Amino acid sequence: MRNLTEMALSRGAWRLNFWPCGSNFYNFASCVGLRSVSENAPSKSVTAKAPETTNDHLIYTQDHFALQESLRKIINQEINPHVDQWEAEGTFPAHKIFKILGSAGFLGVSKPVEYGGMGLDFSYSVAVAEELGNIRCGGIPMAIGVQSDMATPALARFGSAELKKEFLLPSIMGDKVACLGVSEVGAGSDVSSIMTKAVREGDELVINGGKMWTTTGTQADWMCLLANTSDGPPHRNKSLICLPLNLPGVHIARKIDKIGMWSSDTAEVVFDDVRVPCKNIIGQEGMGFTYQMLQFQEERLWAVANILTKMDNIIQDTIEYTRQRKIFKQPVLYHQSVHFRLAELQTEVELLRSLLHCATALYIKGNDVTKLASMAKLKGGRLAREVGDSCLQYWGGMGFTSDVLVSRFYRDSRLMSIGGGADEVMLGIICKYMDMLPK
Repeated sequence: MRNLTEMALSRGAWRLNFWPCGSNFYNFASCVGLRSVSENAPSKSVTAKAPETTNDHLIYTQDHFALQESLRKIINQEINPHVDQWEAEGTFPAHKIFKILGSAGFLGVSKPVEYGGMGLDFSYSVAVAEELGNIRCGGIPMAIGVQSDMATPALARFGSAELKKEFLLPSIMGDKVACLGVSEVGAGSDVSSIMTKAVREGDELVINGGKMWTTTGTQADWMCLLANTSDGPPHRNKSLICLPLNLPGVHIARKIDKIGMWSSDTAEVVFDDVRVPCKNIIGQEGMGFTYQMLQFQEERLWAVANILTKMDNIIQDTIEYTRQRKIFKQPVLYHQSVHFRLAELQTEVELLRSLLHCATALYIKGNDVTKLASMAKLKGGRLAREVGDSCLQYWGGMGFTSDVLVSRFYRDSRLMSIGGGADEVMLGIICKYMDMLPK
């Protein structure tokens, strides 16, 4: 299997090798040996020979680490210096940041090469998600994840070549900002109860309804919309639709004020007789619910990967702070209740990381990991709350200010137990797979 440089050059995709930013170059030519996977089966490995992993990691190779190192340069130079400003402003420049990331290849790591992606298996997306956890807020990584692993997987797998060219390619390149339209005022975790309708009139769909909690909704160019396209059973009457957001009848009703994720704009979007071609349906009509459920596997694993690094950083920051801060004439860290608690939290983080990597390894081999992904999502949300609450406590009064990262994590991480399926939904899925739900 040819390496990434050869693949990119042979397809004319030389943009993936170098992205200039001032005097810096984010070099992917050094990431030799990156394996390609099939466009239509991204969850299955088709490599001729599995790469050898490094001695200190179960699933990552040197190629994964090279990818993370390149991304780290972008984070440190293009994102983190501006995070405080974007948090204060309540938004970040999505088109600018996505163009930088897209030109370097990070918005299409596991997407088809012919549409601007790297064609790698999902483990590389997980590695990228872990590295994005080094961004010093939760809102920007969340928006990036929506673009790369929440709004586009179904389109990449099931969409027509025409739709991929119009929506997937510019999203991977960072020329268009995507958002996901699933949740509604009365339908969040219960996806089957959405009310937005798309009714056929000739060769067009007429869309009426609305979506809530739409990440990057005020800046997005298009939405991966889940809507009812028939009056059939709720699990078979829905379709995913590529919806441009500059069409007549699309209204940004409001920008939603949130307790956390401040740098990520969140919108309520309303549709009033919006017309789109029927050809904008992704894959088969009526299969939208199924496609969305498949998409959730990647979304939940991505979210877990992203928050792991954040928890590592918060625990380490807390260790350093409590080593300096004194109470009763000795460092706070020296109190057994403090260092024991931090050791317990780090142990829990490592256990969650093992579950994530196990689920990822199974997923790239083509297995259904819905149960494991749900377990990881459940544990990730609950553990993030524990880490945030315990660590903030050890920061004392300083932790109750907006001046330190632990308070931002405390605010942002609360969404982990709600977004992408609440804890209670995860428990229901786990119970279903354990065959113990009431009939």
